Amino acid sequence: MQVSVEPVEGLQRRMSVELPAEEIQAEVDQRLRKLARTARLDGFRPGKVPLKVLRQRFGKQVRSEVFGEQVEASFYKAVSQESLRPAGEPSIEPQIDPKAGRWAYVATFEVLPEIVLKPLGEVTFERPQAEVTESDVDKMLERLRRQRQTWEPVDRPAREGDKVILDFQGTMDGETFEGGSAEGAEVVLGAGRMIDGFEAGLMGASAGEARSLDLRFPEDYGAAHLAGRDVHFEVQVREVQGPVLPEVDAEFVRDYGVESGDLNDLRAEVRRNMERELKDRIQARVKKQALDALLSAHPLDVPQALVDQEIEALRSQARQRMGAGSQMELPAELFTEEARKRVALGLLVAEVVKANGIEVDQALLEERLNSLASSYEDPDEVVAYYRNNREALASVENVVLEDQVVSWILEQGRVIERPMSFDEVTEGHD
Repeated sequence: MQVSVEPVEGLQRRMSVELPAEEIQAEVDQRLRKLARTARLDGFRPGKVPLKVLRQRFGKQVRSEVFGEQVEASFYKAVSQESLRPAGEPSIEPQIDPKAGRWAYVATFEVLPEIVLKPLGEVTFERPQAEVTESDVDKMLERLRRQRQTWEPVDRPAREGDKVILDFQGTMDGETFEGGSAEGAEVVLGAGRMIDGFEAGLMGASAGEARSLDLRFPEDYGAAHLAGRDVHFEVQVREVQGPVLPEVDAEFVRDYGVESGDLNDLRAEVRRNMERELKDRIQARVKKQALDALLSAHPLDVPQALVDQEIEALRSQARQRMGAGSQMELPAELFTEEARKRVALGLLVAEVVKANGIEVDQALLEERLNSLASSYEDPDEVVAYYRNNREALASVENVVLEDQVVSWILEQGRVIERPMSFDEVTEGHD
């Protein structure tokens, strides 16, 4: 088997492989002789069809089968011989001339980039230093109250936080437009659900009042035909409703799964959840800094084949989030940048693992499994599921390995502690 390789563009390679003609022809002849023992053709007794006739009738099909098998068997042998690491499936171009006894093919494929890890000693990482305070718990309980708030009509002008029931009709250049009108619409003032100025224009309005609003759609508005356009709204206020928050009593406590109905037990449960969230958010912040530093220090040309696979994975996840079996056609461009970043990070993390002989830390794996299971009613059952499902366990092992790589990255640089509040960490504000 003769092999030659030439670079095409970027990570693409073009590999020419000459297969041993005598071996292929010998295999074709052997299969035809085997076929002769059972072949049935008109004019011939079973098992008595001449080899020449079989070659004319079935030769092309048998040669195609043998060639395909030889290509499959030789490709990985050839790339190993040439020390190539293919990324994705190759494109095969047969080059066959049976009369000349030539059996060859050209395989075009991408290879994984060569990675040389660089030191990260000059990088500084910030780790948020925060804790859950009693005040944080108070604010969380208030949020829980707001989740269960109800509404009742009020006999006063609307203010921030109120719900206004209204009819409106929008016109653009004097003409109505699709989606610009509604009856019985519910608008919570200050929620930011309407275009800029709409909610502010209803502040102080009372039931039965009419208002006119001259506004402009944002330049980046989702509907291109409305983006940046001036619009006029005629609004009729039907009713103003104010929020009614539930009392924090035993019934309220039980509604959140605390059977004792004791507020102190609810506060303890809320604190545990907040501390778990705080820990996860801190780890996520530090992890992002570490992986961004690794990526920044190692700009990579990544295989398009792997990027395409990642785009499909991201597209599938987006459809699942949309729900109801969404089949919406989502352009690849929406996911290309994130897909390239994920592929590059995956290659870099794998190289760090390989270069440093990092193996899954079983103690960290156990900790991760227990953390995943802690929010379920039967944590032991969840842990057992992962232990007995190799694919599910592998996904957790990959996360643990990535966390170990993050620890390795942090050891290369300098970590400083930055005091922050719970809200600053969990809401993403620096």
